[in-house]
Amino acid sequence: MNSVLESRLYKAIFFSVLILSMGIFGYAILFNYSLIDALYMTIITITTIGYGEVHPFGTEEKIFTIGLILSSLFTFGYAVSSFSEYLISGQFFHQIKLKKVQKKIEKLEGHTIVCGFGRNGKQAISKLNNYKQDVVVVEQNRELIELLDADKILNIEGDATLDEALLRAGIKNAKSLITALPSDADNLFVVLTAHQLNKDCKIISRASNESSYKKLKFAGADNVIMPDKLGGAHMASLVVTPDVIEFVDRLTIAGDTTTNLEEIAVNDLPDEYLNKTILDLDLRKKTGCTVIGFKTPKQEYVINPEASVKLVSDSNLIVLGRPEQIKKLREIF
Repeated sequence: MNSVLESRLYKAIFFSVLILSMGIFGYAILFNYSLIDALYMTIITITTIGYGEVHPFGTEEKIFTIGLILSSLFTFGYAVSSFSEYLISGQFFHQIKLKKVQKKIEKLEGHTIVCGFGRNGKQAISKLNNYKQDVVVVEQNRELIELLDADKILNIEGDATLDEALLRAGIKNAKSLITALPSDADNLFVVLTAHQLNKDCKIISRASNESSYKKLKFAGADNVIMPDKLGGAHMASLVVTPDVIEFVDRLTIAGDTTTNLEEIAVNDLPDEYLNKTILDLDLRKKTGCTVIGFKTPKQEYVINPEASVKLVSDSNLIVLGRPEQIKKLREIF
């Protein structure tokens, strides 16, 4: 329906321009009017304003003018009808809204693109919103897109497997991408496309089958998540080690004000702590938080690191604490 309305509108514009051109060239070529006089005569004729002629009309000029008037009446009637229908259908304002959203997306830097507004996509968006992260959603289903408030969550209607959709979503300036499409094949295409367009973008993909895991990793995904497998493993763990799992479940990372876990980049610490040890940082005394993990520059994780571990460039600390302690940590560092 929308494409039909747009097609009618484009036809109306084309015929309107055609009538205007025919009038100008008709008066200019057939009757030797100057270009300005030809334009003037064409405008007053097709708008039926009725000002006086530039020169007294002969028979041929009268016939040409009558034909121009009749043609323009039908053409502009069709144009007004098409534009009115386009306006009433909401497409005009919809296009203005899309352009407004696109301008906002073009200004983003370091945002996250979420492909797919299904169950997993909604959960990812909710978590990112809790951390006040800029998010752009790419979804092909118009009904799902209409559920999103574009003023709160920027979105693109399109096929995420295509370059055009990811480019509109600002893939070249994105920090990360989450593809949560229901099909592993589609997720694979998204990973390949995103990795090609922005090699520095961190890509996280959903997978349904074990066989897709290696393919997605090979295609360029930094992390591959299998929701069904995680759900089953979690339920089994509640049987084997229920107290441990319930304790871990209470360690929330829901948002800025409720989190129990925080990641600190050593590069963001004051220069005085560079190449010092965890002991020198003395987080426990300053904030009450405890360092429970260390990520080396080689992307290796050390659980419960020794106090003597050095804070080298490009490494990260994983810190545990109560919400008020995490808040104090952020204020200091």
